Amino acid sequence: MTDRALYVYALVPDRPGAADGVTGVDGHPLRLLDAPGTGIAALVHDADPVPYQGTDDEVRRRVGEQDSAVVAVWERTGTALPMTFNVLVAPGTAPGTPPGDSRTAEDRLRAWITGRADELRSRLDALAGRAELRVEITVDRAASARDDERARSLEAEMEGRSPGLRRLLARQLEQIRRESSERLADALYADVRRRLLAVTEDLRERGRGARGADEVDVLSAALLVRTSDIEAVGTVLAEVQEEEPAARIRFLGPWPPYSFAELPGDGPDAPAAPEPHGRPAPAGS
Repeated sequence: MTDRALYVYALVPDRPGAADGVTGVDGHPLRLLDAPGTGIAALVHDADPVPYQGTDDEVRRRVGEQDSAVVAVWERTGTALPMTFNVLVAPGTAPGTPPGDSRTAEDRLRAWITGRADELRSRLDALAGRAELRVEITVDRAASARDDERARSLEAEMEGRSPGLRRLLARQLEQIRRESSERLADALYADVRRRLLAVTEDLRERGRGARGADEVDVLSAALLVRTSDIEAVGTVLAEVQEEEPAARIRFLGPWPPYSFAELPGDGPDAPAAPEPHGRPAPAGS
């Protein structure tokens, strides 16, 4: 199989049997490829040296299969450095590899791991016993103005008015709600960020997440958390929700630490962290 490539899912501690029974993209059985002397293994399946292509639905399915495989092995090993979708290590005979490189894909991947073993072990150790959570917080515009006398007065005044006047009052009401929700969002951002940082090891803000048309963004973040502290994060978010009913909180995870798994940039296909697809966290969601 010297002409075969390796599809790489993650780097994990070399634990014999950790991939037993685990399947990946399109049901391929997975195995651990060790790098002797490093204590590190790559989670892989044998593949043709051609990236996966297909419809959006096919890509989503395969990304989900990849994530499920990484999660299964991560739960057995306690730490992982996940790769993005479509990371392939080709044999030296494949197009695009350096001239004169006749190594197999296994040899090339082992050489890469061995050459960076110290850094990779350091990253695996730093992430051991940790998970990633995702938090999306918004404010509902209408709910944010529930105690605003001006809003209540306008709502009462709209009753029984003509359609034209109702439209005018509705625009005024929407302006009040917008101002109220933006003030609340600013206050919540600083408070929630401070409280989350007290129970997490790292917080990385992300782009705007999913929200409704009548919601204002507060915080979208990935959290690096000790698995023993996941419940504490849930408790913080539950307290925020109780204190501020206008807040809309989405709490997802736990996942392998995708957003915190930086790898050497010259790795196979420059591995980076993928967008996870997973299950909601039970604690405090």
